[in-house]
Order: sequence, then structure tokens, then C-alpha cells
Amino acid sequence: MSEPEETPITTEKKEEEEPAPLVEEAKLEEIIQPETEEIDPDAEVSVHATMEKAIDNYRKIKEGKQELTDKQLEDLEKECEAIRQREIIDVDEQHEAIELSADGKILMGPPTLTRFEKARIMGARALQLSLGAPPFIDIPVSAATSLDISMKELEERVIPITIRRVLPNGDYQNIPLFDFKE
Repeated sequence: MSEPEETPITTEKKEEEEPAPLVEEAKLEEIIQPETEEIDPDAEVSVHATMEKAIDNYRKIKEGKQELTDKQLEDLEKECEAIRQREIIDVDEQHEAIELSADGKILMGPPTLTRFEKARIMGARALQLSLGAPPFIDIPVSAATSLDISMKELEERVIPITIRRVLPNGDYQNIPLFDFKE
């Protein structure tokens, strides 16, 4: 028996047409060029030039799209001159963090513990208790976990701990737990 001959399958390739673009390409003269100049990052920019550019932008914003009266123009010129006369601070002084103290008085934050401070204290104390630290109070009958014991210790203010509240500039105040109100 002879096997039937395989006939190659041929498909006609049609020239595929590219779909028409949805938006026509812009011509070179239609492209909007930005008005700003290219800034060379290596070039030194003087403070004066930067300030004048900022004043020009300020002036454009104030002028808007309407014409200003002579009085408004005069006021705008005074404001621009006041900006030019301002002292320029180019290097900020390094601030040394200091401890603020005031004999048992809380200077920063609320006079009570925040919920975040309470959570941190109870969590740390509960961990200590679960690792075998002795409790500072008699263990209540209702206490089932170390967290219950730490909550009771916090309520009675017997935990010898100090809270440090820090300001954004680094200044801080150390406040003993006993100084907080209920």
C-alpha cells in the first residue's frame, strides 16, 4: 500500500494595510516650544538671578489676565521691592537638641498619655511579664494574660518608666509616668 501524498497547505498572504492613524501627526511648525530656557546644571546660578526669576513669576501671577490700575501696579512694585530686600538664608544653622525641663510640668503634648504611648507601655510591660519579670502589683483574680496585668499596673501608675516626647527640631522632654494625669 502506498501512503497518500501530503499536499502542502498554502495560504495566500494579503498585503496588510496599516490602519489609518486616529490623530494626524503634528508638523514641526505646529509643535509648541516651551518659553523657558534650558538650564545648565553645571553652571553656577546666582542668588540674584534666581530671586529675579521668582519675582517675575510672582508678578505674572498677580497681574493675571486683566489690566491692573496704576495703584495696583504701584502696590505690586512695592511688594516686589519688599521681596528683594529680604535677607537670604543659604545655610541653616545646625541645631543642638536640648532637654526641656520644668519640675514636673509637661511642656509638650497633652497632659495625659496618648493612646500610642499607652499601647507602647502596655506592650513592653506585657512582654517583660511574659518573659518572667516580677509584677509590681498583686495579680488580680480577673487577670488572664500578662496584658491584663500590665493594664492594671498602668492604671495604678506603678511602672517605673519615663516617656520621651520629641519636637521636630530634636528638643525633647523626659516625663516620668507619675507626672501624667489619669
